[in-house]
Amino acid sequence: MTVPPTPSPAQPDAPEFPVYTARSFLPTFLLGWGLGAALTFAVRAVGGALLTNPCEGHTLLALLVPLLLGPGGLAFTARHWRQPARAALGLGLVVASLMPALFVGAQDIGGLRRTGCAGGYVVISEVVSGQRGESISALALAAGTERTLTARVGGYTRQTHPGLFTVSGAASTPGVVVTVGRTQVHAGEDFPVTVRVLPNTPVNSYTAGVNAVITQDGKRIEASGTLELNIRPRQP
Repeated sequence: MTVPPTPSPAQPDAPEFPVYTARSFLPTFLLGWGLGAALTFAVRAVGGALLTNPCEGHTLLALLVPLLLGPGGLAFTARHWRQPARAALGLGLVVASLMPALFVGAQDIGGLRRTGCAGGYVVISEVVSGQRGESISALALAAGTERTLTARVGGYTRQTHPGLFTVSGAASTPGVVVTVGRTQVHAGEDFPVTVRVLPNTPVNSYTAGVNAVITQDGKRIEASGTLELNIRPRQP
């Protein structure tokens, strides 16, 4: 007598993907976005009141909320993806981490840079029709030739650094001479820079630089800019 096979237990149904509808998704999404936006401006206001130094701590404050809302909202959404209302709340937090949190943070960091909190730099630009052209980071010159450029001290303003910067030029080889047209300038003021390559300079890549220094409240403050020089053979 043949024993009939024992039927295998029924397999559990595969989990169904949750259904997201505008009625259940949109209100909670807007709630999450609103909470993120409110947190952005609340932390910004409290941090601005607690930070007495105009520079220290403001960069961290600008990035704190986007870094919390973005990864935190994604983790919350992933954990509750089968619950549309809660997942929508997390997605609202993620969107708030970009707008307004990251947008406002970027504006605050830009303000720090304009006031000199992010440090200074020297912008070196080409001269086009007697006017300042686009900034450059590299320049090709033949041995025995020279080029006149323009430079300015950036990252500082005359309001934050009202004195005069002492500027000077230098190069990584004696075969390149960097001469500044003025030795003292204000922040943001253009001044000419001449890069001259001596005739016997070997073909190679060198570095030329312009340095600016100012002393304010007994503190030495520097700004610098560099230029990669590609020296070509001397023309016959």
